[in-house]
Amino acid sequence: MEDHRHDHEAELRGKMSNDDIKAFTVTSPRRVLVTGPIIIGAGPSGLAVAASLKSRDIPSLLLERTHCIASLWQLRTYDRLRLHLPKSFCQLPMLPFPDHFPTYPTKQQFVDYLSNYAATFDIKPEFSTTVVAAQHDEVINMWRVNVVKEGGECVEYVSRWVVAATGENAEVVVPEMEGIEAFEGTVVHTSGYRSGEAYRGKRAVVVGCGNSGMEVCLDLVNHGAFPSVVVRDTVHILPREMLGRSTFGLSMWLLKWLPISLVDRLLLLLSRLILGDTSLLGLARPPTGPLQLKNVSGKTPVLDVGTFNKIKSGDIKVRPSIRRLKRNAVEFVDGTTEQCDAIILATGYRSNVPSWLKEKYMFSEEDGLPRRPFPNGWKGEHGLYAVGFTKRGLLGASMEAMLIAEDIESCWKTEQKCFRSSSTSHLQQTS
Repeated sequence: MEDHRHDHEAELRGKMSNDDIKAFTVTSPRRVLVTGPIIIGAGPSGLAVAASLKSRDIPSLLLERTHCIASLWQLRTYDRLRLHLPKSFCQLPMLPFPDHFPTYPTKQQFVDYLSNYAATFDIKPEFSTTVVAAQHDEVINMWRVNVVKEGGECVEYVSRWVVAATGENAEVVVPEMEGIEAFEGTVVHTSGYRSGEAYRGKRAVVVGCGNSGMEVCLDLVNHGAFPSVVVRDTVHILPREMLGRSTFGLSMWLLKWLPISLVDRLLLLLSRLILGDTSLLGLARPPTGPLQLKNVSGKTPVLDVGTFNKIKSGDIKVRPSIRRLKRNAVEFVDGTTEQCDAIILATGYRSNVPSWLKEKYMFSEEDGLPRRPFPNGWKGEHGLYAVGFTKRGLLGASMEAMLIAEDIESCWKTEQKCFRSSSTSHLQQTS
């Protein structure tokens, strides 16, 4: 296989002009030709692609802007975080979770799993490497990926393929709030929140009622804080488990036999029996069912891990949208005011692809997600791929990783075959 890699590199060099070759070998020693794909982002999605390629004997270059793999999990998540879905739905290709791990692994257990995954497949990312631009060069039909390494060194990598694996959660979303300059309390995004211990005895307003916002509220209560949760929109809250099974697993099983609309009705019926009418506590449900809403908008239902009981008991207050902040209080749109020591923004993340990918067809410049809906958003033109942008979690990313590796393998073998065929023909002509 090593000879094939050398052949492939020679073929790629053959596509380049004399000036390009000189630039590689003389004028720009830090311009690097990459034999296999360049993968941008060493989170679970990027690791899955690298491993899937490795299993097909295809080398890759994995670039990561931070100093570690899975930086979102290691550097920007709260301590009590667990996988929201059972581990069987969260494993990456070719390596299941250890049997002794619980159904819902902890944050540290998941990080350990990813570290073992990288070691198992000998994946060694280039850390502290920030991609500033990736652009397709039509002349040589290759991608030029410009990066800045730690210390300011600039490098240009050139490859036939680029895989965007930076995901949906690359940059934090911080909403504008009137009066924030006057507010004397603490304002922190959940990416900077670790434990409710720092807020013991304090009044905290959590903005956002997704899974993170709800779980942070529960963490605050368990550490002796007094939280309120700002609910700006309708929300589906489902028990994490129903009928002795995970709600997600039950949903996937039912979808094998029933239409999605009927599965949604069953889920909502069971939720009402278990939780009651959530709208009575200020948590109105959307008119569209939870699974249909997920398919249409990507909005994930909240899988309750105990927060709802704290809302029912009054330990967590439900509030409407914020109108403005004051020196030590929050005024809501219904006219009420609440004293506040801290505001925690559970307002999510966004893709940063438009900031570095110089391409306007595959990714939307508005939200940084693939324009083509699931399941067709993983493949673009000219060897460009995307993984982890489908709002389908780790299961969706794993499926895409295998599709990408399979597609690149087909191209890889074809190009090698063409190169060997053309080389044989050339030798015959000159003999």
